[in-house]
Amino acid sequence: MSVLESLQKRRAVRNYLPREVETEKIKALLEAAVLAPNDRLREPWHFYVVRGEAKKRYEDLAKQYLEERFPTKPHLVAESIKVLENTPLAIVVTSDLVPGDAEASEDNEYATACAIHSMWLAASDLGLGLVWRTRGVGLARDPRMFEFIGSPENRRIIGTLFVGYPAAETPVTPRTSASEKTTWL
Repeated sequence: MSVLESLQKRRAVRNYLPREVETEKIKALLEAAVLAPNDRLREPWHFYVVRGEAKKRYEDLAKQYLEERFPTKPHLVAESIKVLENTPLAIVVTSDLVPGDAEASEDNEYATACAIHSMWLAASDLGLGLVWRTRGVGLARDPRMFEFIGSPENRRIIGTLFVGYPAAETPVTPRTSASEKTTWL
């Protein structure tokens, strides 16, 4: 399959089969990630693989966070937790912060986003689905997530990836054509 075909096939998958993702496939995703372009070869990413007992603790943390954030919306909390419980694997992705250099830190975030996208494309090749979450159950901005993963203060959470075997085909999402988003100078 060509790169363009892979990009056209890429989907945000949110519904998974109750099947664990094999360690070999997780390692393949991580190997794809580290091939991403990055400024000055800083390789600013770090991956926290969450499964098994750690995933149960993550579910508890997410429930606590959602109940605090949406105290009047128990249905929303329940639906969000249900999705998390039905997802066999989570990978929290962080990017290195460069002390005293906001621009380099920002460049690191861009590189880490590229690493996530590389994983997303590789997931399809491996028969896996993936969705990148920051808000809600992604907990990217909740300080408790840093404590949960044991991340040092010199990292920023870029997102949490939810990975598994797709339960169904995800439909194509219509996109705006490049011509409508391009200005030729």
